[in-house]
Amino acid sequence: MKIENTKAQMRKGILEYCVLSILSNKECYPSEIIASLKEVELIVVEGTLYPLLTRLKNAKLLNYRWEESNTGPPRKYYALTNEGMKFLKELEQTWGILKLAVDKLENKNL
Repeated sequence: MKIENTKAQMRKGILEYCVLSILSNKECYPSEIIASLKEVELIVVEGTLYPLLTRLKNAKLLNYRWEESNTGPPRKYYALTNEGMKFLKELEQTWGILKLAVDKLENKNL
């Protein structure tokens, strides 16, 4: 079994939560989301992010608006909907429970 596959699956599993968390603070365009993830060492490429944003938009968790840019093409800014905020709150609770459980298991094995 290759460790890189497991690590990739772990990152993929938490990516949706991380993207929603970023957007809970402010609306962003995809490059800003990627930069925020990169700051905390969660490296994500556009080919991974764009399908996720589309899926979240189709699930009515996100909406977007276009804004003209002085330095290039218009930018698509994403923001959480009310439904997206509720969904994020549920994910926060689940993450807290999972984190606590893993922390307990790690400490038990010391």
